[in-house]
Amino acid sequence: MSFAWTSKLALAAGLAILPATAWAQSVNISYLTHWSPETVALLEAAAKDYAKTNPDVSVTVRAVPFGDLLTTLRSQAGGSDGPTIGGIYDLWLPELARDKLVAPAPDAVASEVKASWPAGITSAASVGGTLYGIPNEIDVYALNYNKALFKQAGIAAPPKTWDEFKDAAKKLTNKEAGQQGFGMINSWAAGVVHPFASLLVSNGGELVKDGKPALDSPQATQTFQLYEDLIKSGASVPAMATADANTTGPFLDNFVSGKTGMIIMANWWESALKTGMGSKFADIATAPIPVGPSGDKPHSISYSWMTVVNANAGAAEQKAAWDFLAWLNNPKSGKNGASAMSDILMSMGILPSRLSDIDAHKDKLGSEFLSGYVSVLTDAKPFPVVPGGQEFSESLQQTIEALQYGQVSAKDAQATAQADATSILERAAK
Repeated sequence: MSFAWTSKLALAAGLAILPATAWAQSVNISYLTHWSPETVALLEAAAKDYAKTNPDVSVTVRAVPFGDLLTTLRSQAGGSDGPTIGGIYDLWLPELARDKLVAPAPDAVASEVKASWPAGITSAASVGGTLYGIPNEIDVYALNYNKALFKQAGIAAPPKTWDEFKDAAKKLTNKEAGQQGFGMINSWAAGVVHPFASLLVSNGGELVKDGKPALDSPQATQTFQLYEDLIKSGASVPAMATADANTTGPFLDNFVSGKTGMIIMANWWESALKTGMGSKFADIATAPIPVGPSGDKPHSISYSWMTVVNANAGAAEQKAAWDFLAWLNNPKSGKNGASAMSDILMSMGILPSRLSDIDAHKDKLGSEFLSGYVSVLTDAKPFPVVPGGQEFSESLQQTIEALQYGQVSAKDAQATAQADATSILERAAK
């Protein structure tokens, strides 16, 4: 994915949104998300701003835990009384589109997105060349490390290679003090798979190639072995790694309390870190993913989110939903040339994906923490958006967790991962 961090890429502020609409009668639409109460409040405030010029449209926001988001969308989107708008992980799009649960974007929206977002982001929001929603956030991974612990261990700089990475993990490990060198995640699919995948692509490998799993490659062999080495050496302790999509639990607690030296994590958890660490947040720095023996340069797995509209909602509700989303993502809806959506995302430390939003927020994106993520955008590798992608991710999660807990060897984990992925993707493609 190419994503240039330069202001010259930002487009002019004259933006095409849906034509002004005079509503024949009041329209009620609903927006389903997984955001926290604080972020939901920001979205509700934006909806109130929209209502100033669209008084006949009422927007109700509902939030569910991340783990319930897809099942809620699936169970309710089949009816006209389901959520009108949903925030989704792009990995879910192929199957939602196949099942006709999401509506194609109107021409005006599609034209705006294609002109104002990077091609890779637009592609991830499309199936068969048809755009199904408006992209919002993009997430990438970087090495997060505790500078104070590095100083105590005599480590002068973040590791750039796997050899340096293993050496740093060893130096940061202090079993008597209950301190691990590198924190892995378990109990959460994306949290388990994305750091592993970032190390894999930084070793020249791929998860999926030409629609088929590529976990049987030599590069994947080395990545599974890296995990086994870290576990067997005691540098990574599975009992310290439990987390969920909100990063609660031991994974966050151990990093916040200085019991974990390094992790690989996404940019969006900046707010959780700041809340947990307070003034000690200044000890945290970011760096590119260490490069493996078969890799050429650091790469991060990237993934994105988008907002979609319920294909089974009434015509008036769909029209109002698209109008609201076009306004929400327009640079005139936020502050200082940014969209209201990007202002909401930036409140969580999440990178917006619209080019003009990146330019509008360039000062904050240049902070010590976020600049480390911005620097890896250009060489990021999108997580494969394929039918069966979520099941593939959950299956790989289970295999990696079995490896973490010593239930399988690296060799057996690789064989199992490839066999399961092949079965899942072949079945989903039928």
